[in-house]
Amino acid sequence: MVTAPISVGVQNSAYRFVCPLNKRCTMIAVDIVVGAQHAVPLRGLNDDVMQRKVNREFMEEEEFSAESIYEALHTKLIGRTVMYSPAMPSTMDVAREAVRNGAADGTVVITDHQTAGRGRLGRGWVSPPGINLTFSIILYPKLEHLPRLTLVSCLAIARSIEDITFLETSIKWPNDVQIGGRKVSGVLVESDVAGDKVKSAIIGIAVNVNLDINLIPEIADIATSLKNEIGAPVPRLTMLAALLAEFEKVYKDMRKGELVQVEWKRRLNTLGKQVTVRCGRTVRKGIAEDVDEDGNLLLRLLDGKLEMISAGDVTLKG
Repeated sequence: MVTAPISVGVQNSAYRFVCPLNKRCTMIAVDIVVGAQHAVPLRGLNDDVMQRKVNREFMEEEEFSAESIYEALHTKLIGRTVMYSPAMPSTMDVAREAVRNGAADGTVVITDHQTAGRGRLGRGWVSPPGINLTFSIILYPKLEHLPRLTLVSCLAIARSIEDITFLETSIKWPNDVQIGGRKVSGVLVESDVAGDKVKSAIIGIAVNVNLDINLIPEIADIATSLKNEIGAPVPRLTMLAALLAEFEKVYKDMRKGELVQVEWKRRLNTLGKQVTVRCGRTVRKGIAEDVDEDGNLLLRLLDGKLEMISAGDVTLKG
């Protein structure tokens, strides 16, 4: 393969573009050894002991790199440019810098070890190296599509987990994907808007793939992982490729005007329940009655009033 390296400046990181002639450029981390090029199919994993053994062996050989990720994808927009490093403080921060440097629409920023990851409301995200998926997607959407990026992300995560593992998932408003009432994935959306134009949107996604929850007692009651649920490792390239393919599909459907919020609402485990919603110092209690087309929560307060809530941390009663 003939390549044309182009230097790219990202603070505290070393990256380069590797551009095969007549092909779209892929951003590749320097000094990364290319490992497995394709992921092993994992359909029917729950029912097939031999498939578990095969994929456990694959898991041991699997290496993450920009090239292995790029080659595993069959998307047209999402992940056509991949930016990878074995360790990053935060994929969101690197993605933000990449936007300033002119990153392409659909660029995926991914790392094996996020050392200073954060979720919504400034919370940290526990993720040991080489275990989970932590990545960000750079988009340049229209303003009317911006509120629905969380819906698109949660749907893509839920669908891809079910497709790969056959585990049943649900969504806790506004941005958690759960299995059996415990969090397996979270979404963080940050945007830069000027007037009626979205300059950029960055979607941060983290999935607990092969995390041993029992080794982290403080989250054992509220979190889970795919490995924890099926009793065997899940190849991360397989999971990533399925998730990004599903994201592209749902994102395309949403932009065409399809009502993706209908399925998102059907998957919510929050509606009809008594909840406490915290946003900063503001606390609201009531019944989670409904959601609108942009995913805002319609909360029936204790005094009978209906209040629309666009963001917050939800605790289910009982």
